[in-house]
Amino acid sequence: MNFEDKIKELQIELPEAKAPVGSYVAIKIVGKLLYISGQISMNSKGELIKGKVGKDLTTDEAYKAAERCGLSIVAQLKKACDGDLSKIKSCVKLTGFVNSTEDFTEQPKVINGASDLIASVFAEAGMHTRAAVSANSLPLGVSVEVDAIFELN
Repeated sequence: MNFEDKIKELQIELPEAKAPVGSYVAIKIVGKLLYISGQISMNSKGELIKGKVGKDLTTDEAYKAAERCGLSIVAQLKKACDGDLSKIKSCVKLTGFVNSTEDFTEQPKVINGASDLIASVFAEAGMHTRAAVSANSLPLGVSVEVDAIFELN
């Protein structure tokens, strides 16, 4: 099954691949590596998912916010590949940042939202290395941000 068919099978609706709002690019290809800038947590209406995990959001709510970041990553991938996800060989690494309280320790469970989404779409090719990091603040007050590195065919 190809990745596009898997997205349809999972009934995933990808968000719009957002343009950067700062002095950076959304994607950069270096050799066979495709780097995707950090995708911030936004709901299906395009509204920011804000707040501190461990205070304003539960681990489960933050998992869903990270899953939304994963959807944005796939949308950026599709845009970078001119709509042809068969150009993707594998996911190399995700780095997830969680805006959390100082006593919150479940960052890996939160970032599983993005990891699980990538693995569900790309199967074995979606298995990746990862970091899940706590932050005392993220841009615009969002709860989660995830960036990615993919390998191209």
